[in-house]
Amino acid sequence: MKRSKLQNRNRIHMRVRKKISGSAERPRLNVYRSNKAIYCQIIDDLKGHTLVAASSMDSDIPKTTKSEVAKAVGQRIAEKAKDAGIVNVVFDRGGYLYHGRVKALAEGAREGGLQF
Repeated sequence: MKRSKLQNRNRIHMRVRKKISGSAERPRLNVYRSNKAIYCQIIDDLKGHTLVAASSMDSDIPKTTKSEVAKAVGQRIAEKAKDAGIVNVVFDRGGYLYHGRVKALAEGAREGGLQF
């Protein structure tokens, strides 16, 4: 029986998550990409808490191309992380290829001052 795209992505994500975990000093920057929007969270896995979150559904994100929106979300999460005192993170691409909108979000976060 053939696996669906979602099942394949979940398998890849679990393989990545075996190696990546967020801690208090270096939390995990998680990315979720849907067809219309992109979401990201900074998570402390030891406590199981979301420290900071941002998405393209926020009202202050300009509605342009999907890649430009993803870059703006990356810059927005970096601003929120700086306000929370977070500089170093571990990037979790969520089972997606590091390409397109996921890459744009990562570059926006780096430009905003996050290090990973």
